[in-house]
Amino acid sequence: MEKIEKESTTVGIISDTHGLVRPSVTEAFKNVDLILHAGDVGTQNALDTLKKIAPVTAVRGNMDGGIFGKNLPQTELVRIGQVSIYILHDLWNLDLDPAAAGCKIVLHGHTHRPSMKEDNEVLYLNPGSAGPVRNEYPVSVALLTVTGEEYNVNMLDLESL
Repeated sequence: MEKIEKESTTVGIISDTHGLVRPSVTEAFKNVDLILHAGDVGTQNALDTLKKIAPVTAVRGNMDGGIFGKNLPQTELVRIGQVSIYILHDLWNLDLDPAAAGCKIVLHGHTHRPSMKEDNEVLYLNPGSAGPVRNEYPVSVALLTVTGEEYNVNMLDLESL
């Protein structure tokens, strides 16, 4: 489990890049301390591009195959301040009770549809897809700011940056 202890931490939240890191992602994440990627990274090049912005914690998506995908874990648990975040790609594969595990946020992707929903005091956050356009969903990411046990999420439409 990665642990970050700072007074306030800004985290770039991204998913479903499918090998494409747009210049607008670099702009949106220019002041982040950490990037969390909820799978379907696509390529080592995409991961390396994100790592030039900030340290990255990424999980494997259903499209992350081959040797590249095998090097990514299925899930990750990250603690920022007093906020625990469980990361996986497909929410249907959730393998724990987040509230019982002490997680405040479950970060996921897969659907390409941005969403935030709270259930049992756990925020389920999907930043949408930052990669190639799929259906009519926006190209999006999120910014998470954590201060102690408090957090705030802002969804960003990358096409408007």
